[in-house]
Amino acid sequence: MSQVSPLLIAQVTDIHLFANPSKDLLGLPTVKSFHTVLEHLQELLPQPDLLLLTGDLSQDGKLKSYECLQNWLTPLGIPTYWLPGNHDQPTVMEQVLNQAPIFPQKSFQAGGWQFLLLNSAVCGCVHGHLSPESLDWLDCQLQRTGEQPTLISLHHPPLLVNSKWLDRSTLQNSEELLKVIDRYPQVRLVVFGHIHQELERKRRGVRYLGTPSTCIQFMPESTEFGLDTSDPGFRLINLYPDGTFKTRVERVAFTHQLDMAATGY
Repeated sequence: MSQVSPLLIAQVTDIHLFANPSKDLLGLPTVKSFHTVLEHLQELLPQPDLLLLTGDLSQDGKLKSYECLQNWLTPLGIPTYWLPGNHDQPTVMEQVLNQAPIFPQKSFQAGGWQFLLLNSAVCGCVHGHLSPESLDWLDCQLQRTGEQPTLISLHHPPLLVNSKWLDRSTLQNSEELLKVIDRYPQVRLVVFGHIHQELERKRRGVRYLGTPSTCIQFMPESTEFGLDTSDPGFRLINLYPDGTFKTRVERVAFTHQLDMAATGY
């Protein structure tokens, strides 16, 4: 039976911060929307035990954008783990996001679960790809965990999302990742960002979860690039040591004027 107090994870993704905090993304001030999300997180009872940041933390990849992120997250005192997205600069992230409560580790355990974080970003590209080294590392980590329930995270979705323009920028070698996951029944969850919308898929007993951005939202199931008017959000996941879990998306009220004529970001 599941315990009363599970491990509470908050997945926060696609923040798209700028080094210049006054800049906006397609009409939305990303700093202000992120702070609205942070305020909502601080009001949660109970507080999250862990924050999982799943890429595109910066829009311009500049040092100052990550320094701002560190300064805003540190006062929360919540252990925080991160991985890069296609807009990020991983080497710059490593320079900054490495001081407690923000940790650079990509394999860790908490609440009876194993967490494995993958870098699917490809320098200069919007789409994702996992290197042979990353896939080998994942395979080795899963061999070591045995029956321990496992959550895998990456930036790009490993499954198609039924959106023609977005499906051109998903994980390009998803079959190779799925082949690894299929060998290990302890994998229960795969969480990702990139698509700026809520998504849920189930494949061979594994739940695949996409999460809204803390800033702009993309129109679901769209043929061409399009913005949705849904509020910014994040995902909460309750993880129980028996391998079960519960999850929901939280939205935050944020009033802004989008550039609905935009054709890309």
